[in-house]
Amino acid sequence: MDLYIIGQALLGFVLLVLGAELMVKGAAELAARFGIPPIIIGLTVVAFGTSAPELAVAVQSALAGQPDIALGNVVGSNILNILLVLGLAAMITPLIVDSRLIRKEIPILLAVSLLLFGFAFNGTISTIEGSVLFAGSIVYTVYAIFSTKQESATNGPEDVPAERHVALSCLLVFAGLAMLVLGADFLVKSAVAIAQWLGVSELLIGLTVISIGTSLPEIATTVAAAMRGLRDMAVGNVVGSCLFNILVVTGAAAIIAPSGLDVDMALIHFDMPVMLATTVACLPIFATGHLIARWEGLLFFSFYIAYTTYLIMASHSQESVELMHFAMLSFVIPLTFITLCLLWLREIRSKRKATNND
Repeated sequence: MDLYIIGQALLGFVLLVLGAELMVKGAAELAARFGIPPIIIGLTVVAFGTSAPELAVAVQSALAGQPDIALGNVVGSNILNILLVLGLAAMITPLIVDSRLIRKEIPILLAVSLLLFGFAFNGTISTIEGSVLFAGSIVYTVYAIFSTKQESATNGPEDVPAERHVALSCLLVFAGLAMLVLGADFLVKSAVAIAQWLGVSELLIGLTVISIGTSLPEIATTVAAAMRGLRDMAVGNVVGSCLFNILVVTGAAAIIAPSGLDVDMALIHFDMPVMLATTVACLPIFATGHLIARWEGLLFFSFYIAYTTYLIMASHSQESVELMHFAMLSFVIPLTFITLCLLWLREIRSKRKATNND
C-alpha cells in the first residue's frame, strides 16, 4: 500500500463531487429551458450518465472472463442505490416522490429485476438473454420520453438566466459526466488494489468495493440534487440507474462475454433476493404520502450497513454468517416488508376517510 493509491482515491473523490455539481446544474437548466420535467432528466440523461462506470467495469470484466465482478457490480450497485443513496439523500432532506414513479417506473424496475433473476436462475445469463435485456433498455427509453410528451407540452418552459446559453448548459453536463467517470475510475482502481491486498474474493469485490466505487456518481449526484431542492431528479436518478444497470450493463456484458455470464450460486441464493426485496420495499415507502421521510431513509441506510456487514462476515466466519443469513431472509426482511405494507394500508384508509368526509 503506497501513497500513490491513497492520492488516487482522494483525487477521485474531488472529481466526483465537482462533477456531480456540474452535471446536476447543467441538467436542471436544460430541463427548465426545454420544459422537460426534471423526473425524466433524472430517469434518462443523468441516470444513464452516472451509470457509465458500471457499464465500463462490466464490459471490461466480461472481456477478462470475470463474471463475478460484472454481476456483483450490478446487483451490489442496485442494492446500494436504493438503500444507501436514497437513504442518505432522505436523511439530508425528505424526498418527494413523483406519482409517475409509483405508477410506472417502480413496477417496471420490479419486473426487470424479476426477469434478471429468472435469466440467472439456471446459473448462466446467455447472449440471447443479454440481448433481450439490452433491447428492453431501448424500449424503455423511448417509452419514458414519449409518455411525458403531453405533460411537457402543457407546461411552458421555465425561465433560466438570460446569460446561460444552451451550449454552455450542455457543456456543464458533459464536463460533469467526464469528471464523474474519471473520478469513479480512479476510486475503483485504488479500491480494487486495496481489496486485493486484503485477499478477498472477486464476488465480494464486485458486491462491495466496485459497486460502491461505481455508484459514487449516483451518490454524489443524488445528494447534490437533493441539496439543490431537485427532489424529483434525485429519486429519478436512483430508479433510472437501477433500470440502466439491469438492462444495459448486464445486457452488454452478457452480449460481449464469449459464452454468456456465469452466475455464482451465492448471488442466486442471497444477493439477488435482497435486491428484489429492496425494490419491493420501494412501493409502500414511496406510496405513503409520496414522501421518503427521514426515518425511512435511516431504515434504508441501516439495512445497507447490515447487508455489508453480512458480506464481510461471509468472507471470514461461515458459522456466524449462516445465522445472519437465516435471520435476514426469514425474519428481518419479511418483518420490515409487513410493517411497510401496514403503513401503506393505513395511508390508503386515511385518504379514503378524508375523501368521504369531503
